[in-house]
Amino acid sequence: MTRQEAQRLIRKAEVLCQKRGARLTTARREVFTILAEQSGAIGAYDLLDQLREVMPNAKPPTIYRALDFLQEQGFVHKITSSNSFVLCTHFDHQHPVQMLICDSCGDVQEIQSEGVYDELKHQAEAQGFKVEQQTIEAHGLCTKCH
Repeated sequence: MTRQEAQRLIRKAEVLCQKRGARLTTARREVFTILAEQSGAIGAYDLLDQLREVMPNAKPPTIYRALDFLQEQGFVHKITSSNSFVLCTHFDHQHPVQMLICDSCGDVQEIQSEGVYDELKHQAEAQGFKVEQQTIEAHGLCTKCH
C-alpha cells in the first residue's frame, strides 16, 4: 500500500471515529499507520519495535491497548494462527472475514465470499447456533511463491 493510500485510510478512520464518538489517539494512529504500511500480518512486539521509532517511550500495554481499540472499531483483524494483526481496508461495514495467508512470504489477502458465510450461517442455525463473528484463515502459497 502506498503512503497516499495509507493516509486516505487514516482519514477515513478518523471520520468514522468522530461519528462513533471514539478517539483516534496519537498511539492508535501510529499503530494504524504501521499496519497500513505492512504487506502482511505483523506481531504485537514487532509493531512495538516500529512504534518505538516514533514514540520511544512506548511499552507493551501501549501497543495492546491500541490494538484492542483498533479491533473494536473494525480497523484491524487478528490472525489467530500466527498471533499477528493485519489492517482491514474496508472497515466501514461489518463483514465476515476470510484470510488467505502465504506461509512463504507472509502476505495476507482478505477476501469476502458471501457463499462461504451463508453456508456456515445456515449450518450453524440448523444446530441452533447463532454466528456473531466469523473469521476463516486459509494457509498456502500466494501466486508469487508457488
